[in-house]
Amino acid sequence: MSQKLLFSLIALTLICTLSAQITTPTIKEEADVPSYQLPQLLISDKGIEIDSPAEWERFRRPEILSYFANHVYGVVPDQLDFYKVEVLDDELAALEGKALRKQVNLMFKKEKKSVKMSLLIYLPKGKTKSPVFLAYNFNGNYRVNADPDILINGKKEFELSDEKLKKFNKNKRGRNTSRWPIEKMIDSGYGLVTIDYNNVDPDKNDFSDGIHALFYKPGQTTPAQNEWGSISAWAWGMSKIMDFMETEELIDHKKVILMGHSRLGKTALWAGANDQRFGIVISNNSGCGGAALSRRRFGEKLSDINTNYPHWFAKNFHYFNENESALKVDQHMLIALMAPRPVYVASASNDAWADPRGEFLATKAASPLYRLYGKKAIENEQLPPVNTPFHGSIGYHLRNGKHDVTDYDWDQYIKFANKHFGLN
Repeated sequence: MSQKLLFSLIALTLICTLSAQITTPTIKEEADVPSYQLPQLLISDKGIEIDSPAEWERFRRPEILSYFANHVYGVVPDQLDFYKVEVLDDELAALEGKALRKQVNLMFKKEKKSVKMSLLIYLPKGKTKSPVFLAYNFNGNYRVNADPDILINGKKEFELSDEKLKKFNKNKRGRNTSRWPIEKMIDSGYGLVTIDYNNVDPDKNDFSDGIHALFYKPGQTTPAQNEWGSISAWAWGMSKIMDFMETEELIDHKKVILMGHSRLGKTALWAGANDQRFGIVISNNSGCGGAALSRRRFGEKLSDINTNYPHWFAKNFHYFNENESALKVDQHMLIALMAPRPVYVASASNDAWADPRGEFLATKAASPLYRLYGKKAIENEQLPPVNTPFHGSIGYHLRNGKHDVTDYDWDQYIKFANKHFGLN
């Protein structure tokens, strides 16, 4: 290693250490937002002005995507496909006969290590091919609906070990149905594919217990500086599920809507940026590291998220704690990576931590690219009033209420999908 390179690495380490020790107060008032200048969306690193979709796709999109991969979310270090699909349940008359229900395990294996991803699928009965919402859930498939036949991590109740049975609380069946209006989706002609995101990588600062361990080189125990954190791993999982859905005859894989809430909204955006097979991408209250502009530093900021959740992003991202302006990207550029596909960003009025204004401004700053494609983008100059949705190729609404997913949100997502998929 050259002396110059060694000094550079030492300097970066010192910057990271110092930035972790220095914290600034949370900004809660617009008057306290620092002045900032966003990176140019349509000027390449070499100064090329992008004035056509072809130039965007040839020059600008690849360099933005690469920067996010290496400095924010982390690159996936290798390829790995599922080696087996276990069909656990194939019910033709679920939800009082109006839906098909299927439950499968996607099995991943490398040497002696393995990961099992347990999917829950509901599809409208009687349709040849159905568009679907694909979304992670937080606490287990059995919580999204009170259906007593939903498996617990791929097993029926009587198959659980005594230890796991103690952890399973029957009263939690259907506990999160308010976030999952499955019958509304079914009645509208949409299916749902969902999975507990912890199946892919448990949400804790431990890189030994999820998908990462299947990709390590000999002697490696944690991802390299530019390699994937948990968000990138969860995004990878969504693409693997997409691989499976392309084999399912009853799913219209050209009409898959990727939706995520909070940290999983960040995940949906990153998955949609990497995998252009997803027809629509929806971010619900994703905030810092998701749809909200980092340079505004309003509510949750980079140093907060990297301190509280050090495993979510690539280690390289930590170098930008308290130094967001040093990033060559901001989140409007992440949203732009969905183009020309429809993308929807939703905020909540009582969710200041996720910076609703910053989420709206990011959609606005991504809009010039959508216009370059001839698409209808954000037209509002200011944050729109509560419960006043805009449904262009970029969609946005500010919902009344807290950090959550509600019927109002789902009503907008279904209308947005109908508009772009030509349904109903």
